[in-house]
Amino acid sequence: MEMSLPDFEDAVNDAIDQIPDKIAREMSNVGIFVEEEYTPQPWEDPEMELLGLYEGTPLTERDHWWDAGSLPDRITVFRGPILRMCESRDEVIHEVLVTVIHEVAHHFGIADERLHELGWG
Repeated sequence: MEMSLPDFEDAVNDAIDQIPDKIAREMSNVGIFVEEEYTPQPWEDPEMELLGLYEGTPLTERDHWWDAGSLPDRITVFRGPILRMCESRDEVIHEVLVTVIHEVAHHFGIADERLHELGWG
């Protein structure tokens, strides 16, 4: 599937806009970014492809120490893998939404196992 970077970024922004206001207001110190590809760490399978990645400290694990200079959390949506797995624009938009919701859920401390149970895996 082909989609320009600006169109893909628009899909990510549309997905962010679909986060319910009550949940969005609870998100704290987190940025959402688009990158082309995930670069596996040396200990990971070099062929691994991620659609999204949450990096940071989930809200459920933050304590008094967290405010003392912690960097913002980061959610990254990877354009290349999503475009490769999708065959239509509608599929891309759906997969971006699922990826954004999945990674935002990690920000709230929800584990992969629970997300799969809920259908957001």
